[in-house]
Amino acid sequence: MFYFYNNNTYTKKTVAKMNTQNKERQWILVADDSEMNRLILTDILGDEFEILEAGNGEEAVMMLQKYGTQISLLLLDIVMPKMDGFEVLAMMNRYKWIEQIPVIMISAESAPSYVERAYDLGVTDYISRPFDTLVVHRRVVNTIMLYAKQRRLAGMVADQIYKREKSNSLMINILSHIVEFRNGESGLHVLHINTMTELLLRRLVQKTDRYGLDYADISLISTASALHDIGKIGIAAEILNKPGRLTKEEFEIMKTHSLIGAQMLEKLPDQQEEPLVKVAYQICRWHHERYDGSGYPDGLKGEEIPISAQVVALADVYDALTSERVYKPAYTHEKAMQMILNGECGVFNPLVLECLQDIEDRVGEELKVNSLSRKNRREVSGLAEEMLQHEELSSTERTINQLEQIRAKEQFFLEMSDEIWFEYSNEPPVLSLSTHGARCMGLPEQILDPAKNEQLRAMFGPKWEERIEELILHGTEPVLQMTCPILVGGQNRWYRMILHTNWSAGEPREVIGIVGKLVEVQEEHTDSGSQPDGTEN
Repeated sequence: MFYFYNNNTYTKKTVAKMNTQNKERQWILVADDSEMNRLILTDILGDEFEILEAGNGEEAVMMLQKYGTQISLLLLDIVMPKMDGFEVLAMMNRYKWIEQIPVIMISAESAPSYVERAYDLGVTDYISRPFDTLVVHRRVVNTIMLYAKQRRLAGMVADQIYKREKSNSLMINILSHIVEFRNGESGLHVLHINTMTELLLRRLVQKTDRYGLDYADISLISTASALHDIGKIGIAAEILNKPGRLTKEEFEIMKTHSLIGAQMLEKLPDQQEEPLVKVAYQICRWHHERYDGSGYPDGLKGEEIPISAQVVALADVYDALTSERVYKPAYTHEKAMQMILNGECGVFNPLVLECLQDIEDRVGEELKVNSLSRKNRREVSGLAEEMLQHEELSSTERTINQLEQIRAKEQFFLEMSDEIWFEYSNEPPVLSLSTHGARCMGLPEQILDPAKNEQLRAMFGPKWEERIEELILHGTEPVLQMTCPILVGGQNRWYRMILHTNWSAGEPREVIGIVGKLVEVQEEHTDSGSQPDGTEN
């Protein structure tokens, strides 16, 4: 956690007091460049609320990023230095903060165009100066109460959805693992199908909009894929686990599992309109159909086969080839790809095959993550189930608490270190320095939009951002290093920059943040005769 030290913001001591003694008091952020205006609002509201102050729009954005929904209300002026009120609102809209934190604009600007623009940008209320103190107090209280009710309702809905999804996932896992247990499989088949289905669908969405899929559809299909072989519950164990080749009669019996699974889902009472059931039905019934019509049970051809079943079919074949079975050893990835592309396992949608080729470098890595020892996965699962028993904490609260604990530990260790640590986040673009690092570099602990910061440009050179970007994009290691001269205290000195990049989970993958540290290596370069400007003696 990072703190600001100036006349317009709270100090560490004040924030600590707020955290420990006034946990029940809600926080209001007052953003106004006039100290008198901030004092007036504090005098009106300070008996009931904890007041945070920001002397300009840039400070307000940093506090919003730092405290998030701990802030119950923002009282915002329009005319401020560095970033005006409208720019703050634009930033809040960009990062969706406006949906969680209500804003009342208080300004001497009363022109209809200003009021209209403020409401267009999402403010809850607009108060013109001069104002009546009772009116301000009442509007503030009403706004906070309204948003508190909305949050409680949203929390109730989220908890219901969470419990329902948890129950669905749990039941799907139970049923799919029952099938695997009877089928003599490794127990990882369901996880592998889920992973491969998601990878293939994400790539398919990138390549075409033909199927009208969004990320909610991808999640739904990936979840439903766990039930693809549920019909094997109705197949005799001696056929399922026969070590040799099935006879023609046995194979005909085995083929009925797709219809058995579809019929099981079809007979679910009062569930037929559920999207999960509909998709699971498609997958169960048609994941053995083939694009040329040679599959079973209905001989569907081409796009007659739902895309959900087409993708799961390919994922199923790939994992069956690369996994050990009672009737065969595991093939290598290369051998499996060769067999699939040569049509030895049936004909697939050419576009879906392209997707498999596009992601083949990632498949091994992703499936390896799912191939943790069964012991470790049981321990993790047990721990997760134990945590979920604490129903007094919603999923959102658990996440926030865990993140706050991690952040507190991280800050403690950083403050104990003499190294220069930093963190950069893309949304919004903020560079955060450890307390020691900020002091050594002569910089504030947090810098909004560092690419435009003149002090950083002077220290690192005009093209420092481009050099880091090039290093990240063309680097092949998870931890990257570069050595560069930095102007500190009026002198160029050599530092080694060590970076670890955080990438987004979706496609296309993007850098969402960087953590790293700076280590002074001036003596190394002095000994080698290298000058801070890159020349040689």
